[in-house]
Amino acid sequence: MNVDKDLVAAMATPLVLAILLEGASYGYAILKRVRELSGGELEWTDGMLYPLLHRLERLGYVSTEWGESPEGRRRKYYEITAGGREQLADQRRQWETANRTLGGVWRMA
Repeated sequence: MNVDKDLVAAMATPLVLAILLEGASYGYAILKRVRELSGGELEWTDGMLYPLLHRLERLGYVSTEWGESPEGRRRKYYEITAGGREQLADQRRQWETANRTLGGVWRMA
């Protein structure tokens, strides 16, 4: 299934913040987690993820730290901040309202 780009864009911030709520992570691992959570239906690219991560960092929703992979390569790790947790809680409430509203309409269709 091809998910509409506007819907993907709308869910990108809460999805990434929720993934980071599981623990600090790096770009490739986030991409793999998105694919896993969507059952392979969402295939994000670096070109979509990294601008989002940079925006979340500018907004203060994530912090970054350089670290090493088990193979010894440098990686930039992203971690959700207190502000990011607040933003995620707010977005969760909004998505729950949207899901409830759409669910009510779709039950009648």
